[in-house]
Amino acid sequence: MNKSAPIGVFDSGIGGLTVVKELRALMPQEEIIYFGDTARTPYGSRSPAEIIDFMHQILRFFAAQQVKMAVVACNTMTALGLDMAKKKYPFLLVGVNTGIRSALKVSRTKNIGVIATQATVASGKHGKAAKAIEPKATVYPQACPKFVPLIEGEKVSGAEIQEAAIEYLVSLKAAKVDALVLGCTHYPFISSLISDILGSEVTLIDPARETAEDARALLAKHQLLAEEGPGNTRFCFSADIDRAKRMAQHLFEQRLPDFELVNLQDYQ
Repeated sequence: MNKSAPIGVFDSGIGGLTVVKELRALMPQEEIIYFGDTARTPYGSRSPAEIIDFMHQILRFFAAQQVKMAVVACNTMTALGLDMAKKKYPFLLVGVNTGIRSALKVSRTKNIGVIATQATVASGKHGKAAKAIEPKATVYPQACPKFVPLIEGEKVSGAEIQEAAIEYLVSLKAAKVDALVLGCTHYPFISSLISDILGSEVTLIDPARETAEDARALLAKHQLLAEEGPGNTRFCFSADIDRAKRMAQHLFEQRLPDFELVNLQDYQ
């Protein structure tokens, strides 16, 4: 496999851009292709079979781009389809880190909150990960179905997102969690709002950094780290290019290149 081949990163929409930002900081020399399925977001309320089908459509697109690795920057797809996908494609695959290990490190009480999509909560993966590390840990999962549609709709501030956040976080506040895992890559877009509601005594854990570190470690293990390169990023989406670019500017300080519209039906 070619060291200079790109890394593919994908999500149901714009959320995975938080992982791209961390990958770019950690491995500035790598070429990255991002794909966001903005035409079909959100995934969290869809059936597992449908989500897995979408995931394979995107992975076929990355196969055509001859990537050396694909990073599943979506907790829902990671929980439902990562293990199966690893057996099917010729490139390396990495899913979203649960963030549980980091949460347990900072937590004094071992009461860990997790906010995520309905599908991710139903998978129970965060609770299993916590018990494997610390049997006395208690995980409080909370599905937040309104968050992704609001964030994708650029409503990252205002009354609507605030009301949804209060609705979802009240039970976690009552449970006295002292660490909260942002179990969806969209949620860092509203991390300041979440902190305001929960208070400074609750540490927010964004697994994007750990995910980037996992990706780097796997590339290093297979001797596939790029030794040099301009570190370009291609931004590809299935719909709403202008909206995706506006949201991306919330994360990236530099001027972004033109975004590309990709039809996954061309890669079946």
